[in-house]
Amino acid sequence: MLSIALSELIQIFRNRLVLLTSFVIPIVPCAFFIYRHEIFAELGSLGYIAAVVMFTVGAFGLYTTTVTTLASRRQNLFLKRLRSTPASDAGILVGLMLPVTVLAIVQMVAILAVLAAVTGAPDSVPLLAVAVLSTLVMMLALGLATAGLTNSPEHAQVTTLPVSLGAIGVSTWVGITGTEELTQLKRLLPGGSATELVLNAWNGGVPAADSLSLLLPTLAWVVFAVALASRMFRWEPRR
Repeated sequence: MLSIALSELIQIFRNRLVLLTSFVIPIVPCAFFIYRHEIFAELGSLGYIAAVVMFTVGAFGLYTTTVTTLASRRQNLFLKRLRSTPASDAGILVGLMLPVTVLAIVQMVAILAVLAAVTGAPDSVPLLAVAVLSTLVMMLALGLATAGLTNSPEHAQVTTLPVSLGAIGVSTWVGITGTEELTQLKRLLPGGSATELVLNAWNGGVPAADSLSLLLPTLAWVVFAVALASRMFRWEPRR
């Protein structure tokens, strides 16, 4: 597994397209949000900025890269060759996704740390960490499911748009309007409950114990995505 992860890390830094989608695309809008944080805080709150930053990195830095990577490795038959090695299917997938996951965590922690340094620390760092980790797991699971529907890296540019833009859109909607209205709908949409969890963690005002129930919709999306991936994922190119 670790040898697969090391090989994949090397490939990431050699691939300009992956570097662009993993680093440049997420960092640029995040930097803009932090630079203009006064405006966006008035529009929503500091927690809203943190939530949008989190989903920008999660959608473009983790989710899109996961789908593109798996589609590329399938197309060049690398996945098929890996299955002929002693590594298990789970070990292969973990090895392939571990580098991009670690990079996404580093990015997210660094960007949120800069936001905290500029605007002030969040009310509950542990609760924020729970929100970040649960979001990363959800985006990884959705990436696995989407990879099963994606025939090539070029195709990934289309198949990833609904989830990536949808998650950021839901986060923006919840971050600006709150959950006083259409509460259940907002929480059930992918990213809605995670955004509310970030809002509570950063802005405060809600006990941490009361916020933990917001993990349930996110975990439900993880279960759904993993179940879909188990049915749709292919190790060889579609014919």
